[in-house]
Amino acid sequence: MLARYKVFGYLAGATTARTADEMSGPALLLLGLAIAGSARTAALLYAGLTVTAAAGGPPLGALLDRAGRPGRLLAWALGGYAAGLAALTVSMGHAPVALLIAVAAAAGFLAPALAGGWTSRLADVMPAGQLSRGHALDAATYNVACLAGPALAGLIGADGGARWAMATAIALLVLAVPAAAGMPGRAGTGGGNRPPAHRGLAGDLRAGAAAIIGLPALRRITLASTVAYLGIGMFIVACPLLGRRYLGGAAEGALLLTVLAAASLVATAATARWPVRLRPDTFFLIATATAGCGLAALAFAPAAAPIIAAVALTGLADGPQLAAVFAVRQREAPPRLRGQIFTTAASLKLSAGALGAALAGALSGYSATVVLVAAATAQAAALLSYLAAGRGRPAAGVAQVASPAREASAVEEASAVQASPPALCLGPEARGSAAHGGRPAGGTAR
Repeated sequence: MLARYKVFGYLAGATTARTADEMSGPALLLLGLAIAGSARTAALLYAGLTVTAAAGGPPLGALLDRAGRPGRLLAWALGGYAAGLAALTVSMGHAPVALLIAVAAAAGFLAPALAGGWTSRLADVMPAGQLSRGHALDAATYNVACLAGPALAGLIGADGGARWAMATAIALLVLAVPAAAGMPGRAGTGGGNRPPAHRGLAGDLRAGAAAIIGLPALRRITLASTVAYLGIGMFIVACPLLGRRYLGGAAEGALLLTVLAAASLVATAATARWPVRLRPDTFFLIATATAGCGLAALAFAPAAAPIIAAVALTGLADGPQLAAVFAVRQREAPPRLRGQIFTTAASLKLSAGALGAALAGALSGYSATVVLVAAATAQAAALLSYLAAGRGRPAAGVAQVASPAREASAVEEASAVQASPPALCLGPEARGSAAHGGRPAGGTAR
C-alpha cells in the first residue's frame, strides 16, 4: 500500500510540475505581449527561459546523482523555478528588459528538473518488476501536461489576464514541491550507486559524457531520439500553416498539437495496460518509423479529415517512442550516473526541438508541405543514425562504470520474473533493464 502511495505521489507530482512547465512558456509570452506590448520582448523572454535549459541538464543531473536524497534537490529546483517565474511576473513592466531576460535565463537553467530529473528518480519509488509500466505512465504525464498546460494558459490568460496565468503556473509548481521532497532516498545506497567522493562535479560531468558516448546502446538511443526530435520541432511550426490553409485559421492549426498529445496519451495508456512483448530498442525503431509515416502522410494530406488522421497517427507513435527511450536509458545508464544521463538527454532533445523549429521557420517560406517532408526526413535520419551509431563494446574505462549496472540488471530480472506479470509495456528485457538500480522502459519532453 505504501509503495502504491509513493508511485501515486510521484505521478501526481510529475503531472502537476510538467503542466506548470507547459503553462509557463505560453503564459510568459502572453505576459510579455500584455505588459511590455512588444512581440520582440515576449520572444526574447521566452527564448531566455528555454535556451538555458539545455545548459542546465548536465550539472543538475550530476548533482542529483551525488545527492543522498535527490528528491529534496528536485524540490529546491522546483522552488527556484517558481521563484524565477514569480520575479518575472512581479517585475514585468518595471525592470529593464535585459534584467528580465537574465531572470528568465536563470529560471530556465532549472527546467530539466521537471523532465529528465524527475524521470531519473522513478526507480526509487517503483518496484523493479513494474518499472517498464511505470515509464509508460511517466510518459503519459507529459501528454497530460501538453494537453492541459497551454490550454490553461490560454483560458486563464483570456479570462483573467496574463498575470493570473503566470500565477497559476507558479502555484502548480509549488503544489509539486511536497511530492518531490517526499521521494525516498535512492534505491540501493551502496557505494556503486554513488559517484566517488573524490571525483568532484567536473569529474562526474566527464564520466556522464563518457557513458553516453562510450556505451553503445546509450549512444544509439541518445543520437537517434535527438535527431527524431528535430522533426517534432518542425511539426510544431507547420501546425499554424496547415490551419491557415485547411482548417480556417492559424489558431485552429495550433489545435493539431492537442490532437497529437491526445493520441499520444491514448497510446501510452494502452501500452501500460496491455504490454507489448518487444525489446524497447526494437519498439523505438517501430515507433520512429510510424511517426515518419504519419508526418509524410500529413505533408500530402489534401483536406482537414486526412490531416487530423495523420496527426493522430503521429501521436500514436510519439508516446510509445518516448516510453521506449526511457526504457533504454533506464536499462543502460549506470545507477550512479542516471540522473545526469536523463537530464543531459532531455537537454539535447530540447536543443534539437529548438533547432528543428528554426529550420522549419526558414523553410516555411516555401510551404507547409516542404516543412513536413523535412520533419518526416528527420525520422528517417533518426533510424539511419541509430544503425550508424553501431553496436560494439563499451569504450575502455566506461565498461567498468557500466558493469555494476549490468550485474544489478541480472539480479533484478530474476526477481522481476517471479514478482511481475508476463510483460510490462516493453517485455522481459525491459524488466531486466530495470535491474541495475532501475532503468527500464518508458515518454515525453519533452
